[in-house]
Amino acid sequence: MWIFGYGSLIFRPSFPFEERREAWLEGWARRFWQGSMDHRGVPEAPGRVVTLVPEPGARCWGVAYRIATERVEEVLTHLDFREQGGYERHRVLLETRESPSLEAVVYVAGPSNPHYLGPATAEAIAQVVRSAHGPSGSNRDYLQRLAEALTQAGEHDEHVAELVRLL
Repeated sequence: MWIFGYGSLIFRPSFPFEERREAWLEGWARRFWQGSMDHRGVPEAPGRVVTLVPEPGARCWGVAYRIATERVEEVLTHLDFREQGGYERHRVLLETRESPSLEAVVYVAGPSNPHYLGPATAEAIAQVVRSAHGPSGSNRDYLQRLAEALTQAGEHDEHVAELVRLL
């Protein structure tokens, strides 16, 4: 089984894996539209973290992790807890350099979940990211670590880059 990470799973997977590959998901874009009251914010001041939103023509870069068969349940239990703030499992097909397509599980927080904040101006999102802090650290650190991972991979995400510029 493969897990696709497009946010903090890129720089902090926190689970055992057998293999790591760069991967791309067609038709989806990474956006800071999900509220975080449990990791990068608190209930009184939620942070903003990434989710995926459908966008024709978009291509989201991330990392696919291969999970050993005997560890699948353990890893999914861990991720279900980690991604409990409105994220749901979805099965997707990824592109990788090594294979034409790869089936993976991805966690997506859609508009029907109670923590979904939805679109806002980049300035408004940056204002939240600048000041939010939760049990997993500052929202600013989350954005910066994601931006660094994208840069190291040679990938550009306009939404992430604009938020970094505004900070």
